[in-house]
Amino acid sequence: MSLLGRSLRLHLRGHSVRLASRIIPTSTSTSLRAAKYARSYSTPVTLDPMTGEATSLPDIQPGRLQIIRDENPIPPPPSRTLKFGHTFTDHMLTIPWNAIEGWGAPKIEPYGPFQLEPSSTVLHYAQTIFEGMKAYRDETGKVTLFRPDMNMKRMNNSAQRISLPTFDGEACLELIKELVRIDKHWIPKEPGHSLYIRPTLIGTQKYIGVAPPTEALLFVICSPVGPYYPEGFKPIALYGTTEYIRAAPGGTGAFKLGVNYAPGVMPQKKAAKLGYAQNLWLHGPEHYLTEVGTMNMFVVVRKEDGTHELVTPPLDGMILPGVTRDSVLTLARDHISGKKKLEHLPDNLVVSERPITMTEIKEASHSGRLIEMFGAGTAAVISPVDRIGYLGEDINIPVGQDGMGPVSRPIWKELVGRQMGSIESDWSVVV
Repeated sequence: MSLLGRSLRLHLRGHSVRLASRIIPTSTSTSLRAAKYARSYSTPVTLDPMTGEATSLPDIQPGRLQIIRDENPIPPPPSRTLKFGHTFTDHMLTIPWNAIEGWGAPKIEPYGPFQLEPSSTVLHYAQTIFEGMKAYRDETGKVTLFRPDMNMKRMNNSAQRISLPTFDGEACLELIKELVRIDKHWIPKEPGHSLYIRPTLIGTQKYIGVAPPTEALLFVICSPVGPYYPEGFKPIALYGTTEYIRAAPGGTGAFKLGVNYAPGVMPQKKAAKLGYAQNLWLHGPEHYLTEVGTMNMFVVVRKEDGTHELVTPPLDGMILPGVTRDSVLTLARDHISGKKKLEHLPDNLVVSERPITMTEIKEASHSGRLIEMFGAGTAAVISPVDRIGYLGEDINIPVGQDGMGPVSRPIWKELVGRQMGSIESDWSVVV
C-alpha cells in the first residue's frame, strides 16, 4: 500500500490500519439467502428481437454477492466516546455500474479507501447522492431498520434527478441488511444508540465534461452513534437567514444531493458566530420558512378557535421529503382520525401542509398563539427550538421543562418507541 493509501486509511478508520482480508466461507444460511436472492432478483439483459441490441441492463442482484471478511477487525470503541459520523464499522458494501453491463457484482469488503481517477465526474460536477438511515437493537438483541423502503425510493428519485443510474430498491435493501448482519456487533447496546447507515452513489467516469456518467459506484458505510442529546433535550436557537437561500422552485431542494449541502456550510458558520445553532432557511421576499439546518421544520400555533395547528411547509419542490417528516405527519393524522391515539397529544389538533411566513410567526408570538417549533430528521429525530434570530431581534418560542412541547413530546416518544422496538410497528423491518 502506498503512503497516501495508508494515510487515507488511518484518517478514515479513526487511527486503525487494515492489513489483510479473506473471502469468508459460505455458510448454509448464507447459501440459502443467496439462492433466494438469485431467484427473486434475477435480471438478465433484455434484447431487442429485431436488432439484437440490449434494451435493459442487469439490475442489482444480491445472488451475486461476494463477502470478503476483514481478518484484522478492531473492537468497537466505548459508546461514551462516540461522536456522530467519526467512527466506522469493519466492512462496507460496494456495487459498481457501467452503461454497457449495468449493475455489477455486489461486494461486502473491509472498510477502506477507494481509488478514483482525478478526472472522475464526481470530483468535478458533484455527481453524488446519499441517504441516511439507522439500524436499532432492542433488549432481546433483535436488529431492525426504520422505514428503509422510503430511503430507497428517495435515493432513486435523487439519482434520476441528476442522471445517475437507478436500481431495484428492494434488492439494494437486502444487501444493506446483509452488511448490517455482519457488523451488527457494532450497534451499541445502550438505550438511545443506533447504527447510522450511509448509502451513497457517485459518478466515477473518467471524463471532463458535463453529461450523464457512463460509470458509477454505489457504496454503503456504517457508523455507530449515540443519542443526539446524551444529557437530555437541549432546545436550539435558529438564525433566520435572509442573506442566502437553500433552494429555489425548479431546483434540487427536494433531492438528497451532495451539491445541496456544501453551500450551507458558510452560512452555518456565520450563524454560529452570531450565537445560533442552525440556519432557518427562508425563501422569497415574504420570507417563507422552508427547512431548519438539514432538517424538516414544524410549527405549532393556536388558532382563533383554540385548535392546535401543526404546520409544515408543503412538498413544493424545495422541501426534502424527509422520512421523519412523513412519520410525524402520519402519527399526527392517525391520532386525529382515531386510528392510533397518542397519550397526551392534544385531541383538538389539525395538520396543515401549507406555506408559513416569518410575519405569521412573529404575529403568533406577539399574540401568545405560538405554541412550539421543532425540526425533524434521522439524526436528531426531534429537535426543539427556543428562539429565532430574525432581522436583528430574537423571537422567543415556548418550551417545556424537558425542552419539548405538547405536540413534539408525545410524537417523539412514539417515534423512538417504534424505532427501538418497544412499540410494535410495521415501520420496523427486521434485519
